[in-house]
Amino acid sequence: MADSTGTQARDTRLYFPHLQTLDETVRFHAERQPQTAAVRCEGRSLSYAQLHQESNRIAHALRAAGLKPGARVAYLGKESEHYYEILFGCAKSETVLVPINWRLTAPEVSHILQDSGSELLFLEESFAPVLEQLGSAAPRTVVRLGATEAEPDSFPAWKATQPDTDPAVRVTPDTPLAQLYTSGTTGLPKGVVLAHRSCFAIRDALAGENLDWIDWREGDVALIGIPGFHVGGLWWATQNFNAGVTVVSMPAFAAGEAVRLIRELGITTACVVPAMLRLLLGEPGVTPEDFTTLRKIVYGGSPISESLLEESLAMFGCEFAQIYGLTETGNTAVCLPPADHVPGGPRMKAAGHPYPGIGAKVIDDKGQELPIGEVGEVCLRTPARMVEYWGLPDKTAETLVDGWIHTGDAGYIDADGYVFISDRIKDAIIVAGENVYPAEIENVLERHPGVAEAVIVGRPDERWGETVHAFVVAAPGDRPSPRDLHRFLAQRIASFKLPAKYEFIDHVPRNPSGKILRRELRDRFWGDSERKVN
Repeated sequence: MADSTGTQARDTRLYFPHLQTLDETVRFHAERQPQTAAVRCEGRSLSYAQLHQESNRIAHALRAAGLKPGARVAYLGKESEHYYEILFGCAKSETVLVPINWRLTAPEVSHILQDSGSELLFLEESFAPVLEQLGSAAPRTVVRLGATEAEPDSFPAWKATQPDTDPAVRVTPDTPLAQLYTSGTTGLPKGVVLAHRSCFAIRDALAGENLDWIDWREGDVALIGIPGFHVGGLWWATQNFNAGVTVVSMPAFAAGEAVRLIRELGITTACVVPAMLRLLLGEPGVTPEDFTTLRKIVYGGSPISESLLEESLAMFGCEFAQIYGLTETGNTAVCLPPADHVPGGPRMKAAGHPYPGIGAKVIDDKGQELPIGEVGEVCLRTPARMVEYWGLPDKTAETLVDGWIHTGDAGYIDADGYVFISDRIKDAIIVAGENVYPAEIENVLERHPGVAEAVIVGRPDERWGETVHAFVVAAPGDRPSPRDLHRFLAQRIASFKLPAKYEFIDHVPRNPSGKILRRELRDRFWGDSERKVN
């Protein structure tokens, strides 16, 4: 039974069903609890009232800069309170936020800016060297975060003259909110357009069946370990804002700092990738007493080993919920609830169960649905799904078919409806939660004059889940050293995509039609493993 504000009073769970767009979220909580901290970051605090006012100024400033509804606004920087001010400012001006992975190189950033057509860039000062390399790819307007107020292109000066009054907007749940770039098998990142509904659909699905697989409660303090340029980081932040609780933002994840924040700020919930759990477990001197305030950890972004999960359950002493989904599904579509996290239990290898109202099926290579237990491509149907791949209607039609997202993951569904992931169809490598696609690295590596051909695969790694392994066929008469290849790539692709090892081979194995037998090379590392994901 909900009270007059929509809060579920009987168990202090927070659910406000009338909120369906992010502009409504910040407006409502600014009125309901103006002094409550919305964001804490590096010792600074921003209340809900301040978040509302500052995002109003940003919305007015975006309009004053000539940005129309649907215009793209890029953000290159680490997480801070300013990131969320800008997120809500975009929501209130009907513009679309394009958060850029700050680990990318200038050529990779250039592609995203040009592909999205971003008209304005919010730039953290530490990434100014990237801007200098962009040339004509830089947007017409650049606003510098961290510059002094006296500088006309600084963030404070840019918004200083704008009113903090609420702008009139006509936002609906289907209004585009963000455009997140995800790499693909073609080697070029694609812009996944997500609407406001992606931030509310799963919340509604859980509340509709009174499920607490993932829940938000009065007094929660939520840690965000996943960057905002990832759908997981964006989704987790918005879920907590929708509930009106405090978000603790880390500019970049560091295990020691995370332990300190949990202990000193009384963190109750956190969203992380499995590699972060391992880093926390390995932090010197850490004990279960450091985590007594935690009540739930939500994790996802890459598969988790049973041993890591069991170690985490023992150390953190709280509930765990695993989430599975894609950027294209608006983040999570499947969840392994806390009740299924039983060491040695039959479902510890499962990705989870679809939320109420979310569809899951497995199909063969002809598109026919397979019976229970048979392995094929996992497809998901969710109201949180993407609007489209920006400017790529053919690619959109390949991935989004009759309302179903084709994930590219191979797996099966058991008799109870649980989804199990066993392999990848699209060859993705997941390094500490970051998707890395072989074609992108191969395309760059083969530009080196000493490389005739290259094949990239993932190999299991205890710490990061997987690492990148490069098989290289040297050009005739020229065999570059691994150091040469590493230096060449480091100037052109992000560091997390760099191979951990380069192995020279005489030829690339192919089938009679000439297709690379990538699986043959990859299986050297995975052998007879039941799951060829780590």
